[in-house]
Amino acid sequence: MSFRVVVALIMSVCASFSVMATEQVSEIAASNLNLTASAYGFIALTVFVIAYVFVILEEKIHLRKSKPVLLAAGIIWILIAIAYLGQTDKTLVEHAIRHNFLEYAELFFFLLVAMTYINAMLERGVFDALRDVLVRKGLSYRGLFWLTGILAFFISPIADNLTTALVMCAVIMAVGKDEPKFIGLACVNIVVAANAGGAFSPFGDITTLMVWQKGILEFWTFFNLFIPSVVNYIIPAFIISFALPSGKPATEPYAPAFKIKQGGLVIVGLFLATIVTAISFHLVLHMPPVFGMMTGFAYLKLFAFYLKQQSQDWEQDPDASPGSTPHGSYGKFDIFNKIAQAEWDTLFFFYGVILAVGGLGFMGYLGMTSEFMYGQLGALNANILVGVLSAIVDNIPVMFAVLTMNPEMSEAQWLLVTLTAGVGGSLLSIGSAAGVALMGQARGHYTFFSHLKWTPAIALGYGASIGVHMLLNG
Repeated sequence: MSFRVVVALIMSVCASFSVMATEQVSEIAASNLNLTASAYGFIALTVFVIAYVFVILEEKIHLRKSKPVLLAAGIIWILIAIAYLGQTDKTLVEHAIRHNFLEYAELFFFLLVAMTYINAMLERGVFDALRDVLVRKGLSYRGLFWLTGILAFFISPIADNLTTALVMCAVIMAVGKDEPKFIGLACVNIVVAANAGGAFSPFGDITTLMVWQKGILEFWTFFNLFIPSVVNYIIPAFIISFALPSGKPATEPYAPAFKIKQGGLVIVGLFLATIVTAISFHLVLHMPPVFGMMTGFAYLKLFAFYLKQQSQDWEQDPDASPGSTPHGSYGKFDIFNKIAQAEWDTLFFFYGVILAVGGLGFMGYLGMTSEFMYGQLGALNANILVGVLSAIVDNIPVMFAVLTMNPEMSEAQWLLVTLTAGVGGSLLSIGSAAGVALMGQARGHYTFFSHLKWTPAIALGYGASIGVHMLLNG
């Protein structure tokens, strides 16, 4: 959950220009102004594209991606407000921006809770302990390839794909350092597995979370994508496995195993309980899932208070010698530090994206895009295209645009766009947070071009997963 280097909705921009050149503007609500052919609309598009360019250049110019999109969102809504100054109904813009802000607020608090839980587990050493267990297995290169891939597939539906990919990459970096070829292949495998695993769970990816919170699909409906997701992972993994080196890594006397700090496993249990609470709020009480997540946040905060008290007792223990860790090594634990360590740049980036895309939609551009993609291309082709676009631009703004368009589709087609938006990012290394992160972690071993070499195999799995989905669920 996360959790990624994301970009803005270039899909809506490109489609809008092509439609403006060939089609008339689609009919929108009578109370709204059609600003798509106005100076306000053209300026908004220009601002949006400039912000997008700055996001693309983040690694080069070291300007955090949230800054340009925050400014773009503000400018776009200022342009809308100015355009509506002469209108009789003065509340149209206010209601529209409040609607978009509510969309963001639900996503923000949901992700903040999830990020805080993940940071707490990281600090307690849960993932470090998992890494050490896998390193000590003494498996062959082929065994490590399949084990790390399968674990990434099944962990990412609960944790975010970024954390999952980083932990699995740490394993292969530790045991495969003498075989660079293995590291590159295993990284491709992990990226594909993490993205595929997140596609069949409402908690597995931000896009699935957005679809669930919007009420488009019910919780258990997402699991209809399990078999297509397995196919999406297995096919490229099977093809890549033939290129793996033979043998097994040389055994080394590793350092003592990393021990999970006090309360680490309890926090894992509380995180699972929080997920159950969010599901129950939605299915049983018919309340938004974010309220369940916030209730589950109380579990962690209360347990954090207990850990902090234990830490104080340890610090005040008169029998504790300097440097010793009696009472099970409680260690200091401050829940507000874990909140502060959330990916705030990403959270603010989501604000900019949702408000900017919402503004373009209010102007009428997403209606035009919807008419072009879902009216002319058809739902099936449009949803396949969404996945391809997700490899170039991030799936979050793409999916938010689709949800804002809200095209009339069957349940099978909504499942399809959820699948393609989730796994489409695997086609390129820059298409997902997992891929971008591993290019940094395994620098020199896993690169854009080492991933691109296997894009045909990944595309084969992408196409096969779509076919299996239509066969089973269509």
